[in-house]
Amino acid sequence: MRVLVTFVLAGALLAAGCSASGEPSAAPASTRPPTPTPTPAAPAHYLALGDSLAVGVQRTEAGLQGTDNGYPDILHARLKEDAPALALTKLGCAGETAATMVDGGRCTYAAKSQLEAAEAFLREHRGSVRLVTLDIGANDLVGCARTGAIDESCVRTGLRRARTLLPKIADRLRAAAGPDVRIVGMTYYDPFLAAWLLGPSGERVARRSVNSVNDLNDLLVRAFRGADIGVADVAEAFDTTEFDRTVSSRAADGRVPLNVARVCAWTTMCGGSGRTPDIHPNDRGYREIAETFLPEVR
Repeated sequence: MRVLVTFVLAGALLAAGCSASGEPSAAPASTRPPTPTPTPAAPAHYLALGDSLAVGVQRTEAGLQGTDNGYPDILHARLKEDAPALALTKLGCAGETAATMVDGGRCTYAAKSQLEAAEAFLREHRGSVRLVTLDIGANDLVGCARTGAIDESCVRTGLRRARTLLPKIADRLRAAAGPDVRIVGMTYYDPFLAAWLLGPSGERVARRSVNSVNDLNDLLVRAFRGADIGVADVAEAFDTTEFDRTVSSRAADGRVPLNVARVCAWTTMCGGSGRTPDIHPNDRGYREIAETFLPEVR
């Protein structure tokens, strides 16, 4: 009887997946569950559109050149922390205006223009585009201040063109992307605030240039919001309208309005270190622009 009980107990243990010694027994190879294969991350895209800021251009000691530290590059690196599969595509064009973005003629694309290339990209990657950023319109006014004074007729022409074209650009991007894609555009800082350093006549130019940039930024905000596009307020980050508060500035060797100090510190418009004055951000400026976008794109 004792032998019979021993065999019965051993059979029960084996049926429960244990050996007679109490240790788990290995399941036959044919019944083991397969090792799970990691699911690859779904492809995702970030599309950067606009002018030279979207490309990433800046003045260095070697001259004007592209950089991998532009605001789209910084944003891309930050977003990849949570989305490693996110791919960055830059379609920006240095010198692009609202008109050339719509009609082409500034840079070469497989499509007629940057806008058409963007629409094609958005439709081809429908469902996998996570973010679109946009900066456009500054070059419609930049040429109006090249002589050290503001050409009022040029400003009126540029603003009139922007008033017509910016809503079209925004609406077409939204239509191509669909309602669920996050699109964020930016307002502009005013590089010509640097004229303040030239004395009383330069101060007048600086104040008038801010009025023109404010007018452009108002048009941008209306166009973006009308197409359900977010706004990264770079003008606010650069304190573009802040003439009343003054701070020390090495570029001015004294105190200047905060907006002037920002442009001197975050672009090369005030020269320094042997660099030619230039409207584009330096590394610090691009970081500030990216930080302004970041709350709007996450």
